[in-house]
Amino acid sequence: MPNISSVSEFLLLALADTRELQLLHFALFLGIYLAALLGNGLILSAVACHHRLHTPMYFFLLNLALLDLGCISTTLPKAMANALWDTRAISYQGCAAQLFLFAFLVVAEYCLLTVMAYDRYIAICKPLHYGSLLGSRACAQMATAAWGSGFLNAVLHTANTFSLPLCRGNAVDQFFCEIPHILKLSCSDAYLREVGALVFSLSLAFGCFVFIVLSYVQVFRAVLRTPSEQGRHKAFSTCLPHLAVVSLFVSTAMFAYLKPPSISSPSLDLVMAVLYSVVPPVLNPLIYSMRNQELKEALWKLMFRCVSGE
Repeated sequence: MPNISSVSEFLLLALADTRELQLLHFALFLGIYLAALLGNGLILSAVACHHRLHTPMYFFLLNLALLDLGCISTTLPKAMANALWDTRAISYQGCAAQLFLFAFLVVAEYCLLTVMAYDRYIAICKPLHYGSLLGSRACAQMATAAWGSGFLNAVLHTANTFSLPLCRGNAVDQFFCEIPHILKLSCSDAYLREVGALVFSLSLAFGCFVFIVLSYVQVFRAVLRTPSEQGRHKAFSTCLPHLAVVSLFVSTAMFAYLKPPSISSPSLDLVMAVLYSVVPPVLNPLIYSMRNQELKEALWKLMFRCVSGE
């Protein structure tokens, strides 16, 4: 029976069978990756360079852009390289690093979205206490907690997953190393070691989900009681982008991990993985900048300064 020590590399899912389609996938992924780099890079630059954006909401948005850049950089470059060079191989160490980074960044992003829901709750429901409850120290602590939760989750899952003996080859049915697909290669009863880490992750995810829902119930109650139409519009303009990002992230991830086995297939798994690992980092900058006048003005000023060379 082969075990984990006999595996030196894994074979990732081939995105296409013909050379033309492989190059097409490379070009498509390259375009998506450059769009994510550009969008999130502009968010980072705008928030860092404009003092008007040095507020808790934009501090958390800066962290979100960093996580999005890390998340898409963990999966797409290797997929692009494999498509370009007509290979499926990823080293054992590379697979472990990819799984660790993806688990770290995805959970940290989910926790950060929870913190951002709290930020909107305080801003709209308790505006007089906003400065005291969300000072620079409190914001740094909450961001650190989000990143730390992701790191702890990644350590638990990576250690458990790569300590399992493998009995079913080294072919991963996904375009990057992902926990469920590595577990499929393990011996039938060995995956029970992963239960503890899974309980931790599910508890964290459920707690964050409940907190986000309760926060937005209170936010919408407060907004609907606002007599001013301009006040309601301003509140919705800051809440709806965050709610859209949360909905996109949670719905695709929940369907990917909780869908019944009867409807599972390699092509569906691939589509869902792209939806929750690739699409959010590309769309998040667009969603946040579309209805946010302050951010749009900062982005236009930044681009004007770059073009004019000032």
